[in-house]
Amino acid sequence: MGTGYSVVIPRLPSGVKEQSVHQGIESILQGVNQKMSTYIPESELSRINRSESGDWMVLSPELFDIIRLSHSISEQTDGAFDITVGPLVNLWGFGPDEPKSLDGPSDPEIALAKSLTGYQNLEFSPVEKAIRKKMPGLYIDLSSIAKGYGVDAVADYLDSLGVPDYLVEIGGEIRGKGLSHRGDQWRIAVEKPIPGQRQVQRAITFSDIAIATSGDYRNYYEHEGMRYSHTIDPRNGRPINHTLASVTVLSDRAVRADAWATALMVLGEKEGYRLAEKKGLAAYFLYKEGDDFLPRETTAFSALTTQSG
Repeated sequence: MGTGYSVVIPRLPSGVKEQSVHQGIESILQGVNQKMSTYIPESELSRINRSESGDWMVLSPELFDIIRLSHSISEQTDGAFDITVGPLVNLWGFGPDEPKSLDGPSDPEIALAKSLTGYQNLEFSPVEKAIRKKMPGLYIDLSSIAKGYGVDAVADYLDSLGVPDYLVEIGGEIRGKGLSHRGDQWRIAVEKPIPGQRQVQRAITFSDIAIATSGDYRNYYEHEGMRYSHTIDPRNGRPINHTLASVTVLSDRAVRADAWATALMVLGEKEGYRLAEKKGLAAYFLYKEGDDFLPRETTAFSALTTQSG
């Protein structure tokens, strides 16, 4: 997944060995990578991306389910979330290729890359766990959802062992259960979205929940007074350009929190907030107003954090 991970387990059940748990976690994450990584040439996803066949392709149940969930969130957001956005990400210099120009790509280049994307170009056969690409060159990138999936996979494994307390984190996506080593609820900090600095905006105490944050304050470049975010809006093919700096989503599953955090980040502080309220999402928005960052939280977020606090 191109990132690191950590798992904190204050105490193990009787008879469960630490080394065995560590090996189990490593095996699970290697399995996720082998299915969903775009870094590994022979991963299941890489083979699908290389295929230019318009025939149905049967997938592993895990890969099918995560692509289908991604497609569902794309439909619910009218394309603000789209796992086929890779050609646009690469065009703007946030993929493996350097940007052709620091002024950004031309309108014709954007139009061409955008024509190679579109979640609508995927078809699904739930019974066979198969997908079909209507566009042979369609490229799927799960980086906006796979970390959350990996968190859930590890958490589910620990649940199967009867581990009562844990904190699983992959690339900033988190799921916690039970109590910390201090004997109280887990606690994390939502960062103040200031480039180059680490400051706490808000602390969240929680248990039995997953948390994901998306923001544009770490990965961007500037040129001649213009700031280009790594978060690309699939609907217009351009970096997002609004005042929302970060959004944090709480959910029962990290995979959903991960995807929705990205989707709401694309939608922005107004459209994203309206949709989050409509969907009953627990979301915490930080948007820029002048020199300050102002918070706004959904009704569901307020209810959850009040209960956990």
